[in-house]
Amino acid sequence: MTGEPQRRVVGAPDPSAVLSCRSVVKTFGYEPVLDGVDLDVAEHEVVVLIGASGSGKSTLIRCVNLLETIDDGTIHLDGQDISDPRVKADAIRRRIGIVFQAFNLFPHMSVLDNVTLAPRVVHGTPRREAEEKAMSLLTRIGLAAKARDFPDRLSGGQQQRAAIVRSLVSDPRLLLLDEVTSALDPELVGEVLDLVRDLKSQGMTLLMATHEMGFAKQVADRVCFLDGGVVLESGPPEQVLGEPVQPRTRAFLSRIIDAGRL
Repeated sequence: MTGEPQRRVVGAPDPSAVLSCRSVVKTFGYEPVLDGVDLDVAEHEVVVLIGASGSGKSTLIRCVNLLETIDDGTIHLDGQDISDPRVKADAIRRRIGIVFQAFNLFPHMSVLDNVTLAPRVVHGTPRREAEEKAMSLLTRIGLAAKARDFPDRLSGGQQQRAAIVRSLVSDPRLLLLDEVTSALDPELVGEVLDLVRDLKSQGMTLLMATHEMGFAKQVADRVCFLDGGVVLESGPPEQVLGEPVQPRTRAFLSRIIDAGRL
């Protein structure tokens, strides 16, 4: 006995998936937050993560974007093992867009400058080219008139839509959305969800965590219920949200229904 933790037997990733997670483990202290997560996201697929607070949804998203280092298992992006410690994290993040519940827009920069910062600074895109693309995206979501405004002049819904556009301007292979409506007033949630619905119709590959079960039912190709650090149940939204198999899934959805969120 060496006292070292036993490593899990990790299955092969799905070579056709954009994202393929196998036996992913992440602990904080002695507490496993992810305890062997297996998850694939196919090209153009929208996968929605649901589960109680602390179930590991946000942690999984942060691990996929390499903001957290996993303790075991593998994460592959288009067949590349991005969980390999030798991988250059910044190069991987250029292929993945991420948006959090906090808008994280720079308050001292205009909306246009926020959106074009990464293309100009990280990718070396000429300013005119970056601004033309940014304005095209802002026009598409109805924010062109706000391009020169600072974030504090925008509503919460407008700020979140601008944050999503900022993640799209570099043409990410995969877009991660972590509870993007949680910080919004109820009347502003709809405009952000409309944008996500548009992205789905355009074929974006999406992995998102949400407490909006009604929206998950509308937009998801597949819903994954996280509980105890694992994907306990996964399937089409009409099955997982309508006729769940697992007792824990049913109990979770019952609480959501009682709270008026489904």
